[in-house]
Amino acid sequence: MDTKERLYEAHAEICKALSHPKRLEILDLLRNGESAVEEIAHKTGMQKSNLSQHLSVLRKAHLVTTRRQGLNIFYELANPAILDACDILKKVLLDSWAESGSLASAIRK
Repeated sequence: MDTKERLYEAHAEICKALSHPKRLEILDLLRNGESAVEEIAHKTGMQKSNLSQHLSVLRKAHLVTTRRQGLNIFYELANPAILDACDILKKVLLDSWAESGSLASAIRK
């Protein structure tokens, strides 16, 4: 496999990791800095077991990193630039909705 192919494969893996709404929500929560698992669970309303599966996907895609302090595990973005990519995609979606006459303006508020 050449370099270009490997790049496309890695890109696709990141896109797969971003393909679930809860994982996007987790990344957005980490926008403000690292958070403990309990805090992420509380803010997303997810059970810890389900949250753990999503965090594992994000970790395997190298989108988040972990730090252990005592019994607590903290997550943070591995590279905050991933938020730029998410924000661009969100803008494209909202622009598309606006063009089609949907309620994008209400979502932006």
